[in-house]
Amino acid sequence: MASPINQQHNLGFADLIRLSTRIFTVKPTRTLLTILGTSIGIATVVFLISLGYGLQYILLGKLITTQDSLITLQASFPNEANIILTTEQIDKIRLLADVGEAVPLAEFDGEVKVATSTGLTLIRIVAPEYFRLSGTLTNLGKPFSNETPGVVLTSQALKILGLPPDVTSLTKTVEITVYYTKPDGTVDIVQTTTQPAIVGIIVDEAEPPIAFISPSIVSIPPPIYKEVYVKAKDLTGVERLRDVLIAEGMLISARIDLVNQAQKILNIITIVLGVFGVAALTVSAVGMFNTMIVSFLERTYEVGVMKSLGAMDSDVRNLFLMESMIMGMAGGVAGIAMGMGGGAIVNFGINILAKRLGGEPVDLFFTPTWFILLVLGSSSIIGLLAGFWPARRASGLSPKEAFLRK
Repeated sequence: MASPINQQHNLGFADLIRLSTRIFTVKPTRTLLTILGTSIGIATVVFLISLGYGLQYILLGKLITTQDSLITLQASFPNEANIILTTEQIDKIRLLADVGEAVPLAEFDGEVKVATSTGLTLIRIVAPEYFRLSGTLTNLGKPFSNETPGVVLTSQALKILGLPPDVTSLTKTVEITVYYTKPDGTVDIVQTTTQPAIVGIIVDEAEPPIAFISPSIVSIPPPIYKEVYVKAKDLTGVERLRDVLIAEGMLISARIDLVNQAQKILNIITIVLGVFGVAALTVSAVGMFNTMIVSFLERTYEVGVMKSLGAMDSDVRNLFLMESMIMGMAGGVAGIAMGMGGGAIVNFGINILAKRLGGEPVDLFFTPTWFILLVLGSSSIIGLLAGFWPARRASGLSPKEAFLRK
């Protein structure tokens, strides 16, 4: 019958956790510094990757304003072709197999009058569907509809009229005069049949003075059009529709092309930021590996005592692995908190600055939930890898060898 001193047994999970967490009381300074080093590396990764994703969401959010705009083509004839876009040609485009909608845009010079103020602006005559297909959004109010016709003005147009670009300008009625310039050079002066109200405002200093109006309030239909927005029935039909329109001699601009190009560039930026973060994380992982090596060398006598009392090789191995994994997970949690906290602080500072300069608030940092979980899992794996060699060496030590090393 084996004596109790030589009887081997496995450590229970609770005992393993209790023994592993002793590192926080036995070597608190070294343990906390190791966790701090790991957390700084992980915080760097979280901070930089969150910045990359934040840039993607900001830019793509500016490009993808409406879902329909992604499968809409902006088509026009080149100036040198001397081809006039007419109602008949637009009707032919509507009959193409892959076309879901086709909304033309006519653009002429004109005047907008509010009370006693008159300003020269560009007049764009569009159907209400134009805003959805082009991805044009109003910052104040809303676009006009077939049920509630009105006018949408840019902030520069309001300034010309002496009106502030804010909600106080909404519902004011305007008089609009359009100068239809025909292909033969003659000009027809056309006035709106009603005095529409300002229903929406586009606040963009880069936009010229523009007034968007509905064809329903113009007494004479536009004689020519500048361009047409053609929505495909689905995403698969965009390329086929593009080829057909190009064959007709039209110039094509598609928002989905801008989105794809922006996505590629932003992916490269995110990868580059990630490389810098991973480099910092690698340095901290080396630091953790060094800590575990030193811990093993200092605890050979303890390993000998454990094995003399019946601890199995797997108990010793699991003890070292559990210690390193706990430090890795603790570093991961602290690193995520530091990285996201740093992003929140920068966001706060940028938004204060934007508010003082009259800009809009932005969230420059965005951390996806799946990335947080990935970082937690990766930090645990890094801890396991850092403790693998010391755990393997410790489990292979015999009590005699351990005592001799002491």
